[in-house]
Amino acid sequence: MLFRTLPLLLLAIMGIAIAADVDYPLDAPAMDGRRPGGTLSQSLPAPPIAEEENKDLKRERNYPDQPPTIPHTIRGYQIDKNGNKCLTCHSRANSARTQATMISITHYMDRDGQALAAVSPRRYFCNQCHVPQTDAKPLVGNTFETIDKILQDDANAATRKP
Repeated sequence: MLFRTLPLLLLAIMGIAIAADVDYPLDAPAMDGRRPGGTLSQSLPAPPIAEEENKDLKRERNYPDQPPTIPHTIRGYQIDKNGNKCLTCHSRANSARTQATMISITHYMDRDGQALAAVSPRRYFCNQCHVPQTDAKPLVGNTFETIDKILQDDANAATRKP
């Protein structure tokens, strides 16, 4: 398709008027996904923002080194170069007082593994890795299985073999 339209594009760039032999629909259906239904030219309302879970319960991690998810709402938290609301509870200095989980010691290391007195600038923006959970329906199907389930299935299959 690219080879067919490339000469037409070059002619158009040079300002030469041509009659295109390809008929492109002007109002194609929109792709399903984040904004299902409608057509490309329609302006549909955005879906409502899903409510953040606010249970304050630690969740099981699905794989080694998975960043823990945030078990409470962070809507309205300031996390930018001027401040980090998460550190008021989760920093090394405040976690004992607030009973919040202290952020990992790895967050106090530079890229060479050297200990720092404060949170590393590369680990300062918590929601790069840690995310709150919502009650939203998944946008796409998911067949993810934890390593524990895969190992258990393999062990069960091995014991069934004659």
